[in-house]
Amino acid sequence: MSLAKYTGIIPPLVTPLLARDQLDIDGLERQVERLIRGGVGGLFLLGTTGEGPALSYRLRREFIERVCRQVALRVPVLVSISDTSYVESLAMGRFAADAGCDALVAVPPYYLPPSQPELRDWVCDLGRDTPIPLLIYNIPAITKVSLGAEVIAVALEHSNIIGLKDSSGDLDYFRSSLHLARSRPDWSVLIGPEELLAEATEAGGHGGVCGGANIFPELYVALHDAAARRKTGEAERLQFLVRQIAERLYGVGQHPSRIIKGIKGALSCLGVCDAFMAPPFRQFNSPERKRIADAVEEFSAAVAAALPASKSA
Repeated sequence: MSLAKYTGIIPPLVTPLLARDQLDIDGLERQVERLIRGGVGGLFLLGTTGEGPALSYRLRREFIERVCRQVALRVPVLVSISDTSYVESLAMGRFAADAGCDALVAVPPYYLPPSQPELRDWVCDLGRDTPIPLLIYNIPAITKVSLGAEVIAVALEHSNIIGLKDSSGDLDYFRSSLHLARSRPDWSVLIGPEELLAEATEAGGHGGVCGGANIFPELYVALHDAAARRKTGEAERLQFLVRQIAERLYGVGQHPSRIIKGIKGALSCLGVCDAFMAPPFRQFNSPERKRIADAVEEFSAAVAAALPASKSA
């Protein structure tokens, strides 16, 4: 029986901005409430979708404080402390713990890729030094290094490390990590790419940290629930819709930032928050915004049709 604490859909919360170092506070409050109403299993702050590494330390701290205060223990709050500086990671972790977050998340230092022995030491240090539970985060496309099996094995030995988020997009890696984690029934193994959510859940994964859940949280919650309950037909139908959304909203533009631009642009079209991006990135221009707006209108209707009225309201 799984004792994993963090399960279900845990959206990587966008960071609504009005200017390069100014939060869109009203937008943030609206977004947090609509995600909680949508039935999410938690919120993940300052990840890739949240533009964490591009934000000032001051703004990160303000963001953490505001979200923790607003959530008020209704769902778990996970905070990324990822940084090129180990000391700064710990400082942010202590701040987040004091602000009331539930767990921390860390990717490997991402400027100069560490070796696997160095990653083992990094995991051991984090397991010893972080003040509250921690999940490690595998995202080799960004960090240029993958958390190998020996690193996962070392992490499993530390009681303060309680899970893995995998955004490699490699289902074989995900399944191998699930196999390794059998020794720790309290471990949460979460998938990042939403296109793989159904398969990852059916393989035994505990949930997804899916960017698109910022836009249509009820859809992703329903998909995870169907896959977890082995309702294969329903899961396939909802996963197909999720893939269509990803193709349309993340396929606008030519650069990696288009995914975040698409999510923020969609939320702007829905009247949730501003689409301003942390520098050096910029929100879409008018032609791209029109494509996003058309897609949001189309998929809002499709999601409403795909879900029971109580879930799509």
